[in-house]
Parts: sequence; structure tokens; C-alpha cells
Amino acid sequence: MLKEDFPEEWNDILSVLQDFRLKKSWITNPGGRKSKVSEFIDSYLYARGWVEKEFRTQVVVDQNAMDAPTHKVDCFRNRVALEIEWNNKDPFFDRDLNNFRLLFDLRAISVGVIITRCDNLQDIFNELGRGSSYGASTTHMSKLLPRIMGGSGAGCPLLVFGISKSLYIEDE
Repeated sequence: MLKEDFPEEWNDILSVLQDFRLKKSWITNPGGRKSKVSEFIDSYLYARGWVEKEFRTQVVVDQNAMDAPTHKVDCFRNRVALEIEWNNKDPFFDRDLNNFRLLFDLRAISVGVIITRCDNLQDIFNELGRGSSYGASTTHMSKLLPRIMGGSGAGCPLLVFGISKSLYIEDE
């Protein structure tokens, strides 16, 4: 679906994933509000016309309109919504999947994409003395997949990518 219906967005996603490398300095030097991983992916996609997007939604019952706000999507373009969950608490997956479900049901998006980390990165975090910062209750693939398999995204088509050990480089 993504490749055929959204070829430019598909190419952007492939391109950012091909160019991405997980730098040791991004792990050993903690960031501020946003991780270097998220900054890299966001800025890469923003330079290609993607935007952070907040959808304004309402529910109307008998002419009574009630705001039904959604959470901002990290990167959005042409009905493709992409979230980066690098090192948040794992309930952020619930928020993202629910947001994708609602936006898909409202026909605001056609597909939801999540980029997170593979479980095997924990070995590297532990070796670098940062294992406790990237613990079992933070976002990683084994926290995401059971939610998807349990139907959390409902009918929204989902594509998920995991950043693995093979992308790690020592830059210090």
C-alpha cells in the first residue's frame, strides 16, 4: 500500500532509514527535550516537506460540537503519519496506536508508521553504562508488537521499523 499509493513518502522513509546511523555519542551524551535520534529523523523528513501535525477534530451530536483533540503526529505528509518512539515510557505506544486508529477512522490518514528500537540494542546500552536509562518499561519492539497483535491499531494499516545493533557506530 505505502509503496504503491504513496511513493514519495515511501522513498523518504526508506532514505532516512538507509542514511540513519546510531551514534555512540547520542547514547553516552544524554540530550534535552528531544533525543538525537528523533532530531535526526524529524529534520531529515522536515527537509523533504513533512511536518509535525496536530489535527483539529470534533464530535457533533445534535448540532452540539465537542472538541475531540488528538495528539500531534511527529511527521506527516500526504496522509502518512509517522511517529518516532526512541526512549519514552511504553504507554506512548498506546497513545500513538489510538491516535492512528482515530485518524484512520476519520479518513485523515491512510497509514501509520512507527520507528522504535530493537530489543538487541539493550546490550549496547548496558556495555556503555546507560542500560538503566533504556530499561524494560521504555519503548522498544517487544513492547510494541503485542499491542499491535492485540488489535490496538484497529483497522489502520501499520508499518513498524526497529533500529537494530547493525546501525550502531562509534563516533567518539
